[in-house]
Amino acid sequence: MPTWNPWHGCRKISPGCQNCYVYRIDARHGKDSSLVSKTGDFNLPLKRDRAGAYKLSGTETVYTCFSSDFFIEEADEWRPEIWRMIRDRADLRFFIVTKRIHRFHVGLPDDWGGGYENVTICCTAENQDRADSRLPILLAEPIRHKSIICEPLLEALDLSSYLTCEIEGVTVGGESGNGARLCRYEWVLALREQCVRAGVHFFFKQTGARFEKGGKVYWISRRFQHSQARKAHIDYPD
Repeated sequence: MPTWNPWHGCRKISPGCQNCYVYRIDARHGKDSSLVSKTGDFNLPLKRDRAGAYKLSGTETVYTCFSSDFFIEEADEWRPEIWRMIRDRADLRFFIVTKRIHRFHVGLPDDWGGGYENVTICCTAENQDRADSRLPILLAEPIRHKSIICEPLLEALDLSSYLTCEIEGVTVGGESGNGARLCRYEWVLALREQCVRAGVHFFFKQTGARFEKGGKVYWISRRFQHSQARKAHIDYPD
């Protein structure tokens, strides 16, 4: 799973940010996660190896800006250059997750049109308030590939009014870390049912650390959170 973090650092803006993994990791190294700065991988899609081949091959999905937010204000001056690299590497697919869909238009390239074919924009919705705030914006924007990520899932959600033919998938997961908030299996199943009714792909990514099922709360080690979700066999289509 290749990742491309052209900048690092972010500012918390919603409940889902409370236990941000970037902040947890940076804290171990004494770093201030709220400081946004370019990384050494800023131009990664254009880097080549000694033989002249791109280091990122054309068969890969590139998970982009996972140690920040692609649309954060501090990166406004850098984003146009990033869009140019994404356009020039049309052979790659770029997967971008954001809590700042309201800033989608800032620095958008002139040739964007209805969206680049090789870009998927995923909007997060950790609770009903954020879903109702962000998802109407996602649906209204000219984006060719749209997806929803409910991670960390903090409460029961009703996404039924947002699961139109434009939404390609919904990813659900609990929260990791020692201070993880509870994720209930019934919330996960309810979202799956909404996706099945709408014919939208559903992916149960991880249980999180604190997971309730059948009235019992389980503390699940980080290394088992993804595998336990797989064992549920509830992805749609499977």
